[in-house]
Amino acid sequence: MKHSKRELALALAGVFQAATLVKQIANTGMANSAVIESSLETLFKFDADSVDEVYGGVAGVSAGIREMNRQFSSTKSERDIDITRYVISMLALEKKLSGNREMLDQIGRTLENIKSGLDYFSLMHENTILKIGQLYKDTISQLSPRIIVSGEQTHLSNENNASRIRALLLAGLRSAILWRQCGGSRLSVLFNRKRYETESTLLLREL
Repeated sequence: MKHSKRELALALAGVFQAATLVKQIANTGMANSAVIESSLETLFKFDADSVDEVYGGVAGVSAGIREMNRQFSSTKSERDIDITRYVISMLALEKKLSGNREMLDQIGRTLENIKSGLDYFSLMHENTILKIGQLYKDTISQLSPRIIVSGEQTHLSNENNASRIRALLLAGLRSAILWRQCGGSRLSVLFNRKRYETESTLLLREL
């Protein structure tokens, strides 16, 4: 099925949103709870019929759209190096993950189990985030090269923050898989920056 440029940009915005939240938590220990929840919700959209449905509409990935637009419209010296690194790392890991059927199945089964527990603990409950973070640790962390998160050691050494960061990286990978399914490639990010800038500008008008 052929996907539109809009859908391609929307999926990549999901990766940027996760990267942005990871940087915020790593550096300040804080990030907008509603935006975190929007990103984590994508992990449980198993049977979504469209890219929009994965994010609950454009508003669900608004922070990612804004950051993506900033990154693609800025000069090289103005770009956020950490966010760029996280995005490129997630896109690289997605390719390795997509080639590992056993790991994908393990992630799918565990997410199904976590979803069944949402009747007892909300998505944003620390118990739920701990389970998602542990899933990342048991699976994605075994792939190389590992994503190295930079920030303030005080915040990085906090286990709740570490779990949120891992959970968000998993959500970012979910968006990276969707982006690839929409026809995305790492070369397109490097050589079609103007296209992503244009599409993200159009998405901003929908907010």
